[in-house]
This record gives sequence, structure tokens and C-alpha cells, in this order.
Amino acid sequence: MSRLTTPTPWTPLSDTAWAALRPHLPPLAPQGRRTPDPRARLDAIFHLAHAPGAAWKDLAPQHGRPDTVARFFRRLFHAGFWHRLLKLLAKAPPGHPLRAIEYSICRAARRAARLGGLPLLMLIRRLGLRSALDAPPWLLPDPLLSETLRRHPLNHRTPAETLRTLARLARDAAGRARIPRSVRLGWA
Repeated sequence: MSRLTTPTPWTPLSDTAWAALRPHLPPLAPQGRRTPDPRARLDAIFHLAHAPGAAWKDLAPQHGRPDTVARFFRRLFHAGFWHRLLKLLAKAPPGHPLRAIEYSICRAARRAARLGGLPLLMLIRRLGLRSALDAPPWLLPDPLLSETLRRHPLNHRTPAETLRTLARLARDAAGRARIPRSVRLGWA
């Protein structure tokens, strides 16, 4: 099952959403230091994720230093937080508090996909969270050719049809070398 989340404007994390996120945060204190306010940093991450194409330097001053928030984001990624959060979101029933911030999570996962590369894209595709993809699924690599092969069987009558199907499979497996910015920004 695949779902495309309805875009919602950014709002600060509610107490309910924070209570749902907090148990899944990893212990991120480097060298014994505590993160001063992880809720405010997650708010900053979600706020920036809602702005298409925004860089860390574009973060509003009230959210803290951009390099600090970016470092927190990377630590969350390397601790597997975004992977866990996407898996929880995919299993969450409609009334679950994580579903209230699904669009924010998907937008942040798009940014995490820059760090996670193909393994994270594969997870997102497998979970069916299309809003977390940076482009339409058919433009991204598809290393699971078994699914594609099922859609395009190789039992053609002519060698030319078979070659066209093989070329389509190779294109689907590799994805597009370059995804136009207009498609990336307009997708979901």
C-alpha cells in the first residue's frame, strides 16, 4: 500500500506529538553533554523541512544556530532515528499522534535521504510513504527488479519487444541520472 500525505503547513510540535516522538529519540549526548532542548531542535528541523529547497543557513534565528541544528539532524540520522520513525509511521493507525505530523516527518526524511542514499530510498519505497521521496517513484532507482519484472514480463513474441522491455527494466533499475529541479520541488 502506498500513500501520499496531504501537505500541511508547519506548526510547532504539540505536547501529544512530542510525547509520541520522545521515546524514540536516541541518547545523543556526545562526550557526556546533554542536548539542551531536543524538542526545539526537532521543531527547527521540521520547520526547515517544510520550506522546499531551503538550506540550513536559511533557518530562522529563533530556532538557534543553523550548524547546531544541522549537526543534531545528522546525529539523529546516524543513530537510525529517521529510519525508526518512518517504520513507526507506516504502521501507525489513523488516530496515532505520529500521523498528525506525518507530513513533517516525510519532509524531514526527504532531507535525510541525502545522507542515507539508496538504502533509505529503498526503505521509503518499501513502506509506501511516497511523500518522503524527493521525486516520483518511477524516476528513482529500483533495485527490486522482481516487482518491475512482474509488471513487464519477458514472454514477448518478437525479439524487438523483448529488447524494449529489457531496456525499460534497465532504465527502471538505474533511475534517472538527473532529476529536474522542477520535478523535485513540485513533487508532493
